[in-house]
Amino acid sequence: MPATDLEQIVNLCKRRGFVYPSAEIYGGFRSSYDYGPLGSLMLRNVKDAWVRAMVQERDDVMLIDAAILGPHAVFEASGHLANFSDPLVDCTVCKKRFREDQLDERDCPQKMKGCTFTEARAFNLMFKTHAGPVEGEGTDVFMRPETAQGMFVNFANVLQTSRRKPPFGIAQVGKSFRNEITPGNFIFRTREFEQMEMEYFVPPAESAKWYEYWCQERMDWYIQYGIPADMLRLRAHESDELSHYSAGTSDIEFKFPWGWGELEGIAQRTDFDLKRHAEFSKQKLDYFDQATNERYVPFVVEPAAGANRTMAAFLLAAYDEDVINDEPRTVLRLHPRLAPYQIAVLPLSKKDTLMPLAKEIYSKLAKRYMCEFDETQAIGRRYRRQDEIGTPFCVTVDFDSLEDGAVTIRERDTTNQERVAISDLENVLRVKIGF
Repeated sequence: MPATDLEQIVNLCKRRGFVYPSAEIYGGFRSSYDYGPLGSLMLRNVKDAWVRAMVQERDDVMLIDAAILGPHAVFEASGHLANFSDPLVDCTVCKKRFREDQLDERDCPQKMKGCTFTEARAFNLMFKTHAGPVEGEGTDVFMRPETAQGMFVNFANVLQTSRRKPPFGIAQVGKSFRNEITPGNFIFRTREFEQMEMEYFVPPAESAKWYEYWCQERMDWYIQYGIPADMLRLRAHESDELSHYSAGTSDIEFKFPWGWGELEGIAQRTDFDLKRHAEFSKQKLDYFDQATNERYVPFVVEPAAGANRTMAAFLLAAYDEDVINDEPRTVLRLHPRLAPYQIAVLPLSKKDTLMPLAKEIYSKLAKRYMCEFDETQAIGRRYRRQDEIGTPFCVTVDFDSLEDGAVTIRERDTTNQERVAISDLENVLRVKIGF
């Protein structure tokens, strides 16, 4: 069954090399994490799976990679300078700071005697820095709090070079930065994170239709990659929750150990962003439909997901504990496209007679799949390790392989084993893995 305790995943991630606390040898840097050998592979796989669904398998969405730093004018036009803030309160005794809207009651979470809060004040979440060697007026720049603005300011460029017409989308995967007041819950809420966002530009009259379409499309994606449907829900925002640009937003939420939390938001941004950037830049950001002789500013539907928290959700949903041959086992039942390794090649012995064949098999498989070559410990312990890191299939090379030209494929989820001719190995694995 999926993990019910966040510490189960936190401990596994540290022990097996998925996620480390950042700058740990210096005592750590709060709410920042480094992705280890397995975590960096899995995070890349999550992003690749998103790009595959949103760009590669469609003919109406294009991928860009816009700059992280942006000038003052971009975020003034977008409304981030005026509206991108959270209500901040200070405790007068313990001196800790909290988001007022995340406090269950007006008592300090530190539970210190006599704690009271200051009046709430707006705290802008953007990171500001300076461009060039001299600080002063005109040198202020901001690290983007979302990837969206890079797609809006490149709307005309993409429209001209791609020769698309609405409905079409611009997608982007990349880093964003928010100076969160209270980050926490492992990699769920951090100040530095990766987003997977798409702006889908549509004729104004079609906005509601495409909003419903993308809500369903994105829910299906999480289920396709292994999250049980009962661990997901689609929650529409109340009117007092809506962002300043939104005519309607729904969150895809996952049932985390601490409760329901947002994985992705699907928003109807109307024509707010294009009109604001057109106003501030004095450039035309509209579309002329030659078929109808109509010029209009497209409306936008935006599915926006967090890659890091999505990875956390996949880990939590995949976590399982069972008993095999009277021994307890921890296993990550990850979808093969998300698992850090699809295959582990395990020579039964380190003896020179087996190693050349095992290395040859590894080299062939590694041209198509991410593979690990594991020659340490007893074979049973190696199987358990591969189960725990989510490797779907192990290929064991034994001394009989030298005689019969066959190897053993072991499946992670069932632990079933099958003897397969080496000449058929790649085709058999392609069918089992699914790609």
